Amino acid sequence: MFAELTNFGGGLFDEFRRLQDEMEGLYGRWPLPAGIRSVARGTYPPINIGATTEQVDVYLFTAGLDPKTLDISLQQNLLTVSGERHAPVKEEANYYRKERFDGPFRRLITLPDDVDPDRVEAHYRDGVLEIHIKRREATRPRQIEVK
Repeated sequence: MFAELTNFGGGLFDEFRRLQDEMEGLYGRWPLPAGIRSVARGTYPPINIGATTEQVDVYLFTAGLDPKTLDISLQQNLLTVSGERHAPVKEEANYYRKERFDGPFRRLITLPDDVDPDRVEAHYRDGVLEIHIKRREATRPRQIEVK
């Protein structure tokens, strides 16, 4: 009985994989992230979004991608970033876990109403795609002097 579990040639890991498949079949995959800083499984690329009174900054962590293959568009305050990531895979290898995303991706980000679609800059540096979208001048807060 224990000989099968102590055989690390795949027996133990195959049992865990079978158990995981059975649990997912019984309860389904958990659709929500496990913690406040987690994202749903398969969400790629991870993003950070920040805003100031002058602009909205979007950072996508896309290490290993050729920036020329990315498709970035902005339409009606909806920023879309899409592309494809190819992770090297050895066909003869038996993977027990694959956490690196591989395949096509598409992220949609809803932006505030006051962004200016004509004033967008995108830069790729050190595996991070930075997109800066300026806000319209007319909608920025301004100081009013009382006389």
